Amino acid sequence: MKIICVGRNYADHVKELKNEVPTEPVIFLKPETAILPKRNPFFIPDFTNDVHYEAELVVRINKIGKNIQEKFAYKYYDEVTLGIDFTARDLQQKLKEKGLPWEKAKGFDGSAAVGKFVKLSDVGDLNRAEFTLDKNEIRCQTGYPKDMIFSINKLIEYVSQYFTLKIGDLIFTGTPAGVGAVAKDDTLQLMLNNKTLLKLNVK
Repeated sequence: MKIICVGRNYADHVKELKNEVPTEPVIFLKPETAILPKRNPFFIPDFTNDVHYEAELVVRINKIGKNIQEKFAYKYYDEVTLGIDFTARDLQQKLKEKGLPWEKAKGFDGSAAVGKFVKLSDVGDLNRAEFTLDKNEIRCQTGYPKDMIFSINKLIEYVSQYFTLKIGDLIFTGTPAGVGAVAKDDTLQLMLNNKTLLKLNVK
């Protein structure tokens, strides 16, 4: 399975990181080994001194598709969850300055924490749903899918031009403003419409 990630998909986060607003989706991949095993803490890697959390809505693909039109994209997923795209920000910055790919900063083991999946039918209007990340019981991020620069269906259309989507593939749809560093003994909690889908400790 593939973990397909979208960067710079919320305007406020783009401004936060002083990047340009994209005219087409910014796509990168994480390997399957990036998935943090369930109930495991997140261990800060030795090669970084500045790991950031990025809370994101995550879509799981439920059938094979290629060159999917936006108007049919809704047929390719029926479950969502929340996840954290952990990023070694210091390493990423060094790689970006050299014009190099930054998969090492995004795709390391455990860098994709994934919560409990819920049926779309239980979420209601996904576009108007609210997702949040609390660090040590303090609200740090709040996001709404309606604020995405590129909608979920648009992302599926775009991505499927380049990669055949397979059952079980995950799409991390981007993070809103409020990203920040994690430290040992932090607790992170992700909620969708006030329902906890992921809670983990940092070690």
